[in-house]
Amino acid sequence: LIKYKEFSVSEGAIVVMSPHGSIRAMVGGRDYKSSKFNRSTQALRQPGSAFKTIVYIAGLEAGLSPDDIFSDTPIEISGWKPQNYNGSYKGPVTLRQAFAESINSVAVRVAQYVGIKDIINLAKRFGISSSLPSDASLSLGTGEVSLIELTAVYASLSNDGSLVFPHGITRIDNRGGETLYSRKISGTKPIISNKTLLDIRDLLATTVSQGTGSNAALPPSFHGVYGKTGTSQNFRDAWFIGFADKLVVGIWLGNDNEEPMKSISGGGAPAMIWRDFMLRTRD
Repeated sequence: LIKYKEFSVSEGAIVVMSPHGSIRAMVGGRDYKSSKFNRSTQALRQPGSAFKTIVYIAGLEAGLSPDDIFSDTPIEISGWKPQNYNGSYKGPVTLRQAFAESINSVAVRVAQYVGIKDIINLAKRFGISSSLPSDASLSLGTGEVSLIELTAVYASLSNDGSLVFPHGITRIDNRGGETLYSRKISGTKPIISNKTLLDIRDLLATTVSQGTGSNAALPPSFHGVYGKTGTSQNFRDAWFIGFADKLVVGIWLGNDNEEPMKSISGGGAPAMIWRDFMLRTRD
C-alpha cells in the first residue's frame, strides 16, 4: 500500500482460498494495531464490474452465448443514463468482448434481458447474503458485498460450479496427535450447468488475456488464468478477483471513509497485486 499512497489509497484487503473454500491466507487491512476492522469479512463495498460475472452467468443461463451480439450504444432506464468507463461506444459487440472490456451498456442490456429478480436469486444461490438493490443499477455492481463472499463466488467457478462455503479450520488435533475435528469437503452439487460454467470461464479468461484484466496475466506455466476487474463510481473501490491452478484470490483497495482514490481501477493496482501474489506462490 505504501507504493500506492500517492494515489490516495489508505487500505486494502486480500482473501486467498482453495477451490473448496479453505482460507489459505487473509489480510483484513494495513495495520491490525491501528485498526482491528477486518475489511475482508466485515466491510461491505460496491464491487463494480466484478459483479458482472453474476450478471453474465444469469444471461448464459437464460440462453445467451459468448458469441451473441449486443448493442454498445447509449441507454436510458427511467431517467438513469449509465455510461461506459471511457465515455465512448463501439456499436455491435459480442458478449465476450463486452465482458472482457467491461462495457457497461451491454451489462445493463443483459440484465434487462434476464431480469433483476433472477440476478438477485442467482447471487443468493452462489452464497451472497448481503442485501442487493432491486433496480437496474445492480448490473453495474452497486450492491454492497464483502470481499470474502464475492471471492467465494469465483471459487465456485473454480470448483466445477459447485457451491463453496468459506472456512478457516480444516482439522483440529490435540497434543497427542488425536484428531478431534476434521472438516469434510462438502459434496454440493453444481449450481450451474457445465455449459454455463465453460462459457463464463471463457469470458473470464478473455478478460485476462485481452481485456481489462491484462495486468493479471501469468506465464504459460499457470494452466488457465481467469479473473474480473471491478471499479466503483468515482474510484471509491478497486477490485480484482480471479483464480489459477488451485488458488482463488480476491483483492480490494480503497479508503474506509469512501474517499475517492486517484484513478485507481481494478485493472490497475489490484490486478498487478494479484499477479505479483500468484507469482510468489511459485517461489
